[in-house]
Amino acid sequence: MLKFLHQIHGYMLWLKRLPERQLVLLLSLVVGLLSGLAAVFLKNIVHWIAKLLTSWFETGAESLLYLIYPGLGMLLSLLYVRYVVKDDIGHGVTKVLYAISRNNSKIKRHNTYSSMIASSVTIGFGGSVGAEAPIVYTGAALGSNIAQLFRLDYRNITLLLGCGAAGAVAGIFKAPLAGIVFTLEILMLDLTLSSIVPLLVSSVTAASVSYFMLGNTVSFTSTIEPFNLANMPYYVVLGVCCGFGALYFTRATLAIENRLKKITNPFRRWIICAVGLGVLIFLFPPLYGEGYESLTLLLHSDSTNAAGNVLYESVASNVGFILLFFLAVFFFKVFSMSFTNSGGGVGGTFGPTLFVGGVAGFIVARLINLSGIHEVPEANFVLVGMAGMMSGVMHAPLTAIFLIAEITGGYGLFIPLMLASATSFVTIRGFEKHSIYTKRLAMRGELITHNKDQAVLTMLNVDKLIETDFAIVSPDNTLGQLVKILARSRRNLFPVVDSMAKLVGVVLLDDIRGIMFDAEHYDMTRVRDIMKRPPDVVVKGENMQSVLNKFESSGAWNLPVVDDRDQYVGFVSKSKIFSSYRNMLQEMSNE
Repeated sequence: MLKFLHQIHGYMLWLKRLPERQLVLLLSLVVGLLSGLAAVFLKNIVHWIAKLLTSWFETGAESLLYLIYPGLGMLLSLLYVRYVVKDDIGHGVTKVLYAISRNNSKIKRHNTYSSMIASSVTIGFGGSVGAEAPIVYTGAALGSNIAQLFRLDYRNITLLLGCGAAGAVAGIFKAPLAGIVFTLEILMLDLTLSSIVPLLVSSVTAASVSYFMLGNTVSFTSTIEPFNLANMPYYVVLGVCCGFGALYFTRATLAIENRLKKITNPFRRWIICAVGLGVLIFLFPPLYGEGYESLTLLLHSDSTNAAGNVLYESVASNVGFILLFFLAVFFFKVFSMSFTNSGGGVGGTFGPTLFVGGVAGFIVARLINLSGIHEVPEANFVLVGMAGMMSGVMHAPLTAIFLIAEITGGYGLFIPLMLASATSFVTIRGFEKHSIYTKRLAMRGELITHNKDQAVLTMLNVDKLIETDFAIVSPDNTLGQLVKILARSRRNLFPVVDSMAKLVGVVLLDDIRGIMFDAEHYDMTRVRDIMKRPPDVVVKGENMQSVLNKFESSGAWNLPVVDDRDQYVGFVSKSKIFSSYRNMLQEMSNE
């Protein structure tokens, strides 16, 4: 064992001596391999758990267990996260964006496995979420931690994080091109010569692992018909519907989750969510798990079996009933997904977005066909609806186009895919400028963007720029005491802090020049008599854009920093911000 560890150490030393570009390229291959293996593992373990729990069902009475299974999975996940992981691992893609923008692209080591474990239990037991966001978080964590192991700089840590995310998408969907586009469009990595090759290597490697271990078939088989130019206007209608559907999906998800968060007791929240989810799944079986089986049936124009509930056997063949049934499925999917995540489960919105997109495509196609105006192929609309909804919810039209083409083999529908995706994106952008992944970060001012200037500002952390070498004075100090303090200080600014450590004012050297050499004032004048209120105050942890706005409005070059209890922390200077900005911009732009 010791000999093996010694060999590993030797290999690492050899790798560290490689030129930077060669090292990053080699590590991108390793990250792609590990991400692909992680994706295959997660996919298989989810299916194994689901099969173990449901393969023996034969009667409707046994299917009553659908009321229990999802809640049980959520409870197991809740206990694992709360008592083993002891960290928040939900909303994986949002967490990756946060790591890039606020944590120097560093992700904790446990995220290389914790999200996979929690999400496999959640989804395997029927939680109504997707496995894609957890595997993206896992892949990104693998890339980040491998880069940190080799002590790479921020730019290369971010690049390998992106390689891990790209490999995860490529591996779980067998879609290498979509993996690259996902990283560039959603994680917002810059497309440069130094980044595109590692991303390609990682994506192709992960997809190859997935093909080797899972076979050559696409993720979703379908019975689509050739593209018909006469259907073009109806794909535009579908795109508009997906845009408004994406708006509902995004805002309803955030609203429901925020409402459920107000239930502070996690076990009480779990009970409420478990009961709600169990009832929804019992009434609408397509909400069970990822829902991909029902989606595949819709892609084969088999809407009756896609509904799959013995409660409705007598009316399942009724065209109108099926339409209403899937309208309800579309509406309640947001609730089932939010119940799962808020009740302790771990999963993402990626899979649910594809599912509701396919349902939306079916609904629009069925309505068009029932109207008698025109006849459209329902399977085609299901496939294109997946892209339209994904484009709207994630604000990622390119990812939607290439992913759906790759996972369904629907390359013959590229024009409808592009048309619906673009229409959906334009529609939702008129009402919501942030995606479901970025809205929470944007509200806190922590969102990195494709605007490099704004991205650099976002990544600057005011807490790391605080200067604390200022001599503190008390409001009760005399001028004589202040002069003695001034003689030992190298600063011309003095924070005035009371006995409770709260900032009450500042004294500037310029303000006392006229009296500092007049000994008559030394005992008569107190600091409280000459101090001033600062023009503005920065709160520790405040986002950099807000800090710069305060500098701009106040005209100051230095502003005091306080914590959330108004206690004095230090000062932040405009010059230090500009210096850090230049260094960060140079690091991001370095090729």
